[in-house]
Amino acid sequence: MKLQRDFYLRDDVVSIARDLIGKIIYTRFDNMLTGGIITETEAYAGIVDQASHAYNNRRTNRTEVMYYQGGVSYVYLCYGVHYLFNFVTNQKEIPHAVLLRGISPFTGLKVMEQRTGKKSGDKNFSDGPGKLTKALGININHNNLDLLGDTIWVEDRGINIKVNDIYVGPRIGVQYAGKDAKLLYRFLSKTSSKIKKPPLS
Repeated sequence: MKLQRDFYLRDDVVSIARDLIGKIIYTRFDNMLTGGIITETEAYAGIVDQASHAYNNRRTNRTEVMYYQGGVSYVYLCYGVHYLFNFVTNQKEIPHAVLLRGISPFTGLKVMEQRTGKKSGDKNFSDGPGKLTKALGININHNNLDLLGDTIWVEDRGINIKVNDIYVGPRIGVQYAGKDAKLLYRFLSKTSSKIKKPPLS
């Protein structure tokens, strides 16, 4: 079942990041369907979070989408190389977001292999935020997309990952964020290779 708007509108971005583990993200571009089970996320708590692009109410052309109502995408180019994908959450004018950091390839494997030039069974195929966007075909043109549409969306297919099977720790690459760099806002499935994938239909 496709996640509805109320999933993204909740006020606890950390809980949303945790709850996304085990959900399936899909993309459909040029009638090509690809998807993967979400295995790693990071929460970013808006204007009070020094690691967030919207810290201290910062607003730019790039970050404006973070202030939209939850349930849209925030895609940006990192270091001029990788596109990173985020779920915008919470109510309008509260710039919370969840960074998608890892997926376990699920459907459309041949398409993802063509996009990346790698085999889907290879180690580290889609375990980084830049790798997964390449596999899923996501780029800057997919910024500010409604996640309830038919281009990029998330489904709950009943995959249940136990609390003890999720690593919780500090985010990666945010040393600049001072004390906020130590916040336990990162979630990672410790058993992603053992997740039983649901039927494709």
